Amino acid sequence: QVQLVESGGGLVQPGGSLRLSCAASGFAFSNYAMRWYRQAPGKEREWVASISSGGGSTSYADSVKGRFTASRDNAKSTVYLQMNSPKPEDTAAYYCKATGTYTYWGQGPQVTVSS
Repeated sequence: QVQLVESGGGLVQPGGSLRLSCAASGFAFSNYAMRWYRQAPGKEREWVASISSGGGSTSYADSVKGRFTASRDNAKSTVYLQMNSPKPEDTAAYYCKATGTYTYWGQGPQVTVSS
């Protein structure tokens, strides 16, 4: 059974830090590029970051560049999103997505940035 199980969401203060994890099972994780998306209430889902299958290439939306970092550990079949200096406008449900032969989505835990 294919699963992408996310963890690490919650409440974080502006300027703090938070790390999201997305643990994969049931497919060849190391063959898949991974992406992070987010969706705020009343808004469309937007792309946040991408990381290549080997982890050697990353890209980011301008809104998070320099603050968020995507990484992965293929031995653990897990991808991460390190969120540093989050802002209130980063509040959203965050989804990981596996892209390859097939497409799989995580469940989208909520991240709330508030003091």
